[in-house]
Amino acid sequence: MYEKKLPVELDCGLHLFMEVMNGKWKISLIWSIYSGIRRPGELHRKISKASRRLLDTQLNQLVAHGIVCKISFDQKPLKVEYTLTPLGETLIPIIELTAKWGEDHRSILEPLFTHEQYA
Repeated sequence: MYEKKLPVELDCGLHLFMEVMNGKWKISLIWSIYSGIRRPGELHRKISKASRRLLDTQLNQLVAHGIVCKISFDQKPLKVEYTLTPLGETLIPIIELTAKWGEDHRSILEPLFTHEQYA
């Protein structure tokens, strides 16, 4: 198992937030689950740029942090669904506000990412 070389800084709320949300696809996973996409295959189709393994890793991290709940159904074939926990639901207003900030500043920020270095 991977061990971080630097200790996790827990001395302020921002560091806690960044530790929980660290991962390129975690916000997309949370938003997709909030929007009703609950099965692993559906999540992978929705976020197709990420590998299935990476999404599974980040889902497991979200489960470990208490943001997402994994429900396994006792049937064959195995059926798994993800739901947001009450703690995970508290992130929705933050994600909405962050998305609004991005939209409000799109005209300034978008040209910065269309240069050749980002293509």
